[in-house]
Amino acid sequence: MKPSDIEGLLKAVRDGLVSPDDAHARLAGVATEDLGFATIDHARQMRTGWPEVVFGGGKAPEQVAAIAEKIAGRGHNVLVTRTSAEAHRLVAARLPGAAFHESARCITVEVSPVPALPGRVAVVCAGTSDVPVADEAALTASFQGARVDRIYDVGVAGIHRLLARAAELLEADVVVVVAGMEGALPSVVAGLLAAPVIAVPTSVGYGASFQGLSALLAMLNSCAAGLAVVNIDNGFGAGHLACTILRSAARLGARGTQAAYPAQNPAETEKTRR
Repeated sequence: MKPSDIEGLLKAVRDGLVSPDDAHARLAGVATEDLGFATIDHARQMRTGWPEVVFGGGKAPEQVAAIAEKIAGRGHNVLVTRTSAEAHRLVAARLPGAAFHESARCITVEVSPVPALPGRVAVVCAGTSDVPVADEAALTASFQGARVDRIYDVGVAGIHRLLARAAELLEADVVVVVAGMEGALPSVVAGLLAAPVIAVPTSVGYGASFQGLSALLAMLNSCAAGLAVVNIDNGFGAGHLACTILRSAARLGARGTQAAYPAQNPAETEKTRR
C-alpha cells in the first residue's frame, strides 16, 4: 500500500464510505506478510521511498519467485539482486513482464511507472572486470528513476581515459565509483568533483587484494573529502544510496530550504547553548 492509498482510505472513513473496522482490517495486512520462509515488508516504500529489494543469493529460485509475486501483488516494483537465469525463468512464469539483466545479475519487474528523479548519476568503473558490480549499481539507480551515465574502463593505469570524460563527470550530481585492485580511482574522482562520491570496492585482483579487502581499506583511508564507501561488490547499495540522495535533494527543493531551515546568527546560536 502506497501513501496515496492510505490517504484515500482515511478519506473514505471520514466520508462514511468505509467503516473503521473495515479500514482497520485493510491496514492490518499492510506491514508484513509471512510466507513461512520469508516475512515480506510491504510497508517499506511508505517508510523509505522504495519497496523491499530481494537479495537472491542463498535463496532457492522457487523462493525468489514466490517473494517477487507477493511484492508485485501489492502494486510494488520488484528488484531482485544476485540472482540467476533459473530464478528469472520461475519469476517470469508468474510475472510475464519480468526482465533478466545478465551482467548485473538482477531481475526487474515494473508494476507501475517510476517517476523520474531530478539530477544525474554517473557510474564510473575502473576496469572491465568490475563491470558486473558497476552494472548492478547502474541498473539499481536507473530502475529507481535516475538518469544514469556509464563511464567505464577509466582506471588509474591510464588516467588520461578518465580526464577525457571530465565533462560528463562534472555534470553528475552523485557519482558512484567502482574499482578493484588497489582501489585508487574513487580518491582521484573525489578530489576532482564537488558532487558526493560513493566508492564501491570490488573483489577483483590478485592474491594480496584479499578478495577486495585491500581496495576497501584504501577507500576507507582516502584523504579526499566527500567520499563514502559501501561494502565489497555492493553495487546495489551504492546505486540505492545515490537515489536516496537525489530523493532527499528533491524534497528539499520542493519545500524550500530557507523556509524549512531559517538562517541562524552564530552569536545567537552561542547564546542558546549557554
